[in-house]
Formats: sequence, structure tokens, C-alpha cells
Amino acid sequence: MAVVSSHTLNGVDGSHAGGIAVRLLNLDTGATVFETAMDDGGRLVQEVADPDPHARYELVFQTGTYWDARVAQSHGTRLMQEVVVRFAMPDPAGRYHIPLILSPHGYSLWSSTEHG
Repeated sequence: MAVVSSHTLNGVDGSHAGGIAVRLLNLDTGATVFETAMDDGGRLVQEVADPDPHARYELVFQTGTYWDARVAQSHGTRLMQEVVVRFAMPDPAGRYHIPLILSPHGYSLWSSTEHG
């Protein structure tokens, strides 16, 4: 079993960005693998049973609603409503960690992998 994890941080004030809706899709089959939300501490740990090592996956963070509740519309219209990360899970027993630092108009991300 693979594990997909993340930690979302608010780049404006340094707090944990909790409550953001997250969805993982298998792009090859179109199936939703999971749909959940970041916990109050901005963390996600989700097991994925039998990931296809050849498939492409898409992790979607619904950031628009998060920012709408926290930051007044300023510096022009906020265009970004979600952050989409496409990746593979070549090791079916691996751990795939994808943390994000978010701001109202951008984001920074990186990834790390631990093999099972």
C-alpha cells in the first residue's frame, strides 16, 4: 500500500493551512482515488491501495475557498482557485510527500519519496 501525504502552509502568516479540500485522481482511468480535506494542522496522510505504477495521478488542492475565507480581494482579481500536482507512484509501497506553501496568488511545492 502506498501513502500520499502533504502539509499545507499559509505563506502570508506562516500558519498551517487546514480544511483545504483535496482530491486524488487516476488520470489514466478517470477514477477518483480519494476525496478528503487537510486536517486542522494542514496535514494529509492517505493510504492508497494498489496504485498502478504506470499510471499518472493528479492531486488537486481546492485553495480558492480557503483564501476567500481569509484574505480580502486585493491586488487585482484572484485567478487561482486550485493547485494541481501531477505525479506518478512507481513504487506501490512507497510514500509520496507533497508539501505546499500557499499564498493568495501563487504557491511553492516540492516532493519527496520514501521507498517501501
